[in-house]
Amino acid sequence: MSQPPAHDKPETRSQQLLDILAEYERCLIITHDTPDPDAIATGWALAFLIEQKLGKPAELVGGGGIVRAENRHMVDLLGPPIRLVTSVESSPTAATILVDCKAGATNQLMTRQGLEPVAVIDHHPTQGEQVAVRFRDVRPETVASVTIVASYLREQEIEPSPKLATAMWFAMRTETRGEEFYFSPLDRSILTWLTERADPILLAEIESAPLNPEYYTDLVLALQNTFLFNETGLCVLPQAEGAEIVGEMADLLIRCRGIHRVLCAAVVGEDLFVSARTDSDCDDAAELLQTTLDGIGSGGGHMHRAGGKIPCVHRDSSTNEQWQQELRRRWLAACGIEREEGKRLVPKHEIINHLR
Repeated sequence: MSQPPAHDKPETRSQQLLDILAEYERCLIITHDTPDPDAIATGWALAFLIEQKLGKPAELVGGGGIVRAENRHMVDLLGPPIRLVTSVESSPTAATILVDCKAGATNQLMTRQGLEPVAVIDHHPTQGEQVAVRFRDVRPETVASVTIVASYLREQEIEPSPKLATAMWFAMRTETRGEEFYFSPLDRSILTWLTERADPILLAEIESAPLNPEYYTDLVLALQNTFLFNETGLCVLPQAEGAEIVGEMADLLIRCRGIHRVLCAAVVGEDLFVSARTDSDCDDAAELLQTTLDGIGSGGGHMHRAGGKIPCVHRDSSTNEQWQQELRRRWLAACGIEREEGKRLVPKHEIINHLR
C-alpha cells in the first residue's frame, strides 16, 4: 500500500507552534522564578528552534536568581542565553511563551504583571481554570518540559550543539530527583537521542560543582534545626548564606527512614525560601506547599517535589521569629498534625557533646 503524500500527513506539534510564531516579529520566552535546569534548557532549546527555523530573535528571561550550586555551574560552563529580570515588556509584535510553568501561576513574571502568553509548554499538571492561549502543549506524563521541546528539535531535524544537548540531558536528570523517577516512552527515546549528543565530561563537571565554605555552616545548622513530628519533618533556618541549602536539605531528609514528608525553609537576604518533599507513599508535595503558603507566598512543583518563596520577611529578629512560627503552624496544619512538640533529628545532648 502506497504512503500518502507528505502534505497529507498530520501536522506536528512543533510545526503548529512555528506557524503561530511566524506571525510575530520576535519571541520572548519566560521561565518560572528561580529557574532550574529544566526551565533553562527548555527555554534555550526553544530559542534555538525559533532562530533556526524562523530566523527571528528569541530572548529567554526569568525572575529571581539561579540557586543551586550545580545549576549555577551549568550556566557558567554551558552559557545558556538566559537573562534574569524583575519585569517583562510585551507588545503586539512579540510572541510571549511560558516554559516549565503554568499560565496564571503566581511564580512567574507574566501573571504578576497581568499579561497573557501566546503559548505555554509545560509538564506540570494543570488544575482549575486555564488561561486561554493560542498554543498549549502540556504533558504531565513526561518527566521534564525539556522532553517536549527536544522532541520539537527532533521533529524538525535540528541538531543541538553539544552544550545545548548537555543542558537538556542534565535537566532531565535533575527532574528525577527524589521520588520523581518515572519515564514515559517519549522521555526514554529523548534520553537516548540526547545521550548521543551530550558531552559526558561537561555533565560530570556540572554534577561536581564546587561549594562555598559557608554552605557547610548552613548544612550543620540545618541538621541542628530539624525536628520530627512522627513521620513529618520540619527544618527552618532563621538565616542562611545561600538558598541552595533549602532544596538540598529537603532532598537529604526525605531519604531518612521513617520520614514521609518534609518542609525545609531558610531566610536568605530578605526572603524566606521553602522546599517540600514527599515520598512515593505520601501526599502531593505541591498541594501541601500551596496550602502552607496560601495568601503569604507563592510556590509550585510536582507530586513529590515543590518549592516556593515568601518575600520580604526579614525586617528584624522578632518579625523573623513570627514568620518561623507561622510557617511551622501552617505546615503542620496542612499535614493534619495537631500542635505538638517536635523531636530533634539530632538529639541536643549529641550536639552539645560534640562542641569541643
